[in-house]
Amino acid sequence: MADLVNNFIVLEEDTQSGRYLTFNLGKEFFGIEIKYVTEIINMMPITSVPGLPNYIKGIINLRGRIIPVMDIRLRFNMNVLEYNDRTCIIVALIDNTDIGFIVDSVSEVLTIPESDIVDPPEMNKSSNKFIKGIGKVGEDIKLLLDYHSLLSCDDAEIFTNLAGG
Repeated sequence: MADLVNNFIVLEEDTQSGRYLTFNLGKEFFGIEIKYVTEIINMMPITSVPGLPNYIKGIINLRGRIIPVMDIRLRFNMNVLEYNDRTCIIVALIDNTDIGFIVDSVSEVLTIPESDIVDPPEMNKSSNKFIKGIGKVGEDIKLLLDYHSLLSCDDAEIFTNLAGG
């Protein structure tokens, strides 16, 4: 029986391997590993919490779960845009903490083979710190995010505390 369970877990991981949820911020398209995504929700009221960095918008109550929310656009120092009906929150489980990421819109789930992923160029370490790879999809590219680098050590502690952990 244990072998069946272990085989199922390996099979489940294999089906998620190389799969990315793609979303956009302005005209740029990004991808995040689907294995971290727990759900995608429409924008909802966010309760701000004083004293946080500007890109941590606050917390939401999602069916009784308190989830801290980060605006990725602000985290990347991009222009502020007013939220609209396409704006949504990607809820992801990072290091056992649910975190919401605000994006302009979600596109699709893509399988990007490892052979179609290249390292980001060595231009400026600080500008590439959030990107773990560049996925080639036909004539397009998707910037593949490193979720862990989105959170500084201080952010990780803030998110854990906000989530009640």
